[in-house]
Amino acid sequence: MLNISPFLTAYVLSVTTLLGLVFGSFCNAWAWRLAHGESIVHGRSHCAVCGHPLSARDLVPLLSWLFLRGKCRYCGAPISPRYPAVELVSALYYVSVVLRFGLTVDALRFLILGSLLLTASLVDLDTMELPNGLLLAAALSALLRLPDGWKSALLGAVAVSVPLLLLVLLADKLLGRETMGGGDIKLVAVLGLHFGPLQTLFLLILACVLGLALGAAMKKAKDAPFPFGPALALAGWLTALCGGPAVSWYLSLF
Repeated sequence: MLNISPFLTAYVLSVTTLLGLVFGSFCNAWAWRLAHGESIVHGRSHCAVCGHPLSARDLVPLLSWLFLRGKCRYCGAPISPRYPAVELVSALYYVSVVLRFGLTVDALRFLILGSLLLTASLVDLDTMELPNGLLLAAALSALLRLPDGWKSALLGAVAVSVPLLLLVLLADKLLGRETMGGGDIKLVAVLGLHFGPLQTLFLLILACVLGLALGAAMKKAKDAPFPFGPALALAGWLTALCGGPAVSWYLSLF
């Protein structure tokens, strides 16, 4: 559908970018409230430092942060650049998914999944935990694969996560410490529902590489724990865009 005319393509991508920015802003707010035990349903957005309620002009994605020069309008406290960065990442993700899948059910599924994973990743960065509610919502979004993809979804949910769980339990016993959080293993199972067994294995390998880079960027000590959820989420993004062709190319070598 995006190939019908340049005007239609430009229009769809413009709307997609706007939606990505808006949902990126929502993911920021949702993650902050989850990390601080606040409800996303009740209460107005407020400054994290002075607590002053924010008006509509303070909540325009990307633009508010730029116009305020990264400071609270009411107390002057710095606003983390993470907020506009997340909004930009969300917009880029939305555009990449629509370019890859067009205006399809698969695009809708991955847009929902991406926003949930983005929120979960932000919570994981702040608390080292992946909320079960977000994982459940991400699992339920895989229902959009039905009815054609249910066999691949069920197989994908267990084919990688169950062996991974057994491997982690063995490593925990041998090393005498936790080597991977239970939330990460559940997230692998959830991603398996969306990608099937082969692409989930590709995703996990990719996430391990990205996790090493994340740990180095966060300057974590060799045995210090670090949030693995963001690496899995980023690997999920890349797998959605090119996992199928990458796996097909690899299998063609044999």
